[in-house]
Amino acid sequence: MRVLGLDVGTKTIGVAVSDEMGWTAQGIETIKMPENQMKQSLPRLKELIDEYSVEKIVVGLPKNMNGTIGPRGEACLQFAELLKKGFNIETIMWDERLSTMAAERVLLSADVSRKKRKKVIDKMAAVMILQGYLDSKQ
Repeated sequence: MRVLGLDVGTKTIGVAVSDEMGWTAQGIETIKMPENQMKQSLPRLKELIDEYSVEKIVVGLPKNMNGTIGPRGEACLQFAELLKKGFNIETIMWDERLSTMAAERVLLSADVSRKKRKKVIDKMAAVMILQGYLDSKQ
């Protein structure tokens, strides 16, 4: 069973997918969209869901460090509901606190240039979100 992981931002959505066994997450792409126009990403997400035979979606939930949910988190919750209803696929929220910072550290330790980091950071954050979820299920 493949699982799709999403790091939802204001202008991009990082996308990762699991292997068929549900053990590892691999980054696929970063979907660009007009600012705060998440619905614009639905056709591409549908293509990816079909292409990879996805049975579950994990959406990163950006909580504040004190555990509360701010405006960005609320937007992600609304987007998850849209996915659930639009695609009829189980959709799970996953605490993504520090996932972008962790992705940045990994890319820095690999000596990836700032310009290249900017292009892959969202996809890498999606990998971190999905891998965290997959690890919790093992």
